[in-house]
Amino acid sequence: MRRILCVLAMIALPTITHAQNGLDCCSCPGDAGCDALLCNGCDGRACTLGNCHFNSIERACDRWTCLSRNLEEECGISFEGEISQFYQGVSSGGLERKFRYGGHGEYNMGLDFGTICGWDGFTLELGSEHRFGESVNRSTGSVIPVALSLNLPEPETTDLALIEVRFGYELSDNVELFFGKLDTLKYDVNAFAHGDGDEKFLNTAFNYNPIATKTVPYSVLGAGFHLLRDSERVFTLAVVNSEETPTTVGISELFANGAVIFSELRVPVTLLGRRGHQMIGGSWSSATYTSLRQDGRIDFPDIPIASKNGSWSLFWNADQYLWQDPCDSSRGWGLFGRAGISDGNPNPIEWTLSFGVGGQSQLSGREDDTFGVGWYYIGISDEFGPLLTNLIDDGQGVEMYYEIALSERFRLALDLQVVDPNLVAADTAVVPGIRTRIEF
Repeated sequence: MRRILCVLAMIALPTITHAQNGLDCCSCPGDAGCDALLCNGCDGRACTLGNCHFNSIERACDRWTCLSRNLEEECGISFEGEISQFYQGVSSGGLERKFRYGGHGEYNMGLDFGTICGWDGFTLELGSEHRFGESVNRSTGSVIPVALSLNLPEPETTDLALIEVRFGYELSDNVELFFGKLDTLKYDVNAFAHGDGDEKFLNTAFNYNPIATKTVPYSVLGAGFHLLRDSERVFTLAVVNSEETPTTVGISELFANGAVIFSELRVPVTLLGRRGHQMIGGSWSSATYTSLRQDGRIDFPDIPIASKNGSWSLFWNADQYLWQDPCDSSRGWGLFGRAGISDGNPNPIEWTLSFGVGGQSQLSGREDDTFGVGWYYIGISDEFGPLLTNLIDDGQGVEMYYEIALSERFRLALDLQVVDPNLVAADTAVVPGIRTRIEF
């Protein structure tokens, strides 16, 4: 009960504060009640917070933004972070009916060595994350988690993990080399359905293509290159370790069980004057597999299988704007889709399909809100015989969310999922939930 009250208080505080004060900070710059930092930001522009007396967290974030902006411009050091909290439950069906509170924190730092010491083109990206609380991912009966970020970096640990240490070098305006510990969720990019579940969709199936989970580890040592066009990645080729190492250095395990090659070609497409992308990619692994288990992004049981050398997957990803703001081309809404196939052994997921619609809200006065509606289908391989088919079958699900921008940095998402689970013994699960996110 205490957790429920804390969550409700966290949601209500910004709304109540806004309603009580009601003043537009930008309309009263001379008022003694206005915070000078909020009304006159680092860049001299008036703020857009919508009131003069916002809560202390928001003001602290503004001050941090000013500090971090100066560090980035003058020292070549950038920092950003966010903390997301979830209250989600199985209201009917699934394996058990329960609600749980959990959260996920993510913190990223960037170093531009050109600004720091004159080494133009050299960069370093550091990323860390941790989870806390509990989730209902294993209560739905689906192998596809309904809240991806609550399984990261690993579903069984709450320790802070350094998941990314990425060194980059811009060989030219169109070629970038990189190596180190890589966060592979930053690939398979989609304008409307992409990430780690802290923004946009919560469900794993809409944040990346699950078909590649068996072959492409999450946080892993590797190297590769990008081909760029107008600062946008067009082609990627990378060679990485076959074992993920989000909570360890991983050097001692490097290529001990083979290697993985993955590649993506993402081509910009303009349809009726509106931006979009078409991507095709693939992965191949030389590892030896002896279990159905995949990493924490997918909740497959650790069932032994006959030893199998090598695995592959092919995947497609597309997004297409149907409407774009004529004053800001980054705002709009449109369609997205993903599909994939694999060898079906040792990968227990043989094919995937998902599509939907998402983007910025079209409601008057709610232009910073976002929404999404999507459907996915996961086809399970039948090559494992009764060992698997008596326990796990194909699964599908629908998710819809609406994220409200309560302030510039504080957001509240209302989410509903209906999941036809993969476990044969589980009934269709209805999973409502809320997510709050504060950025700094």
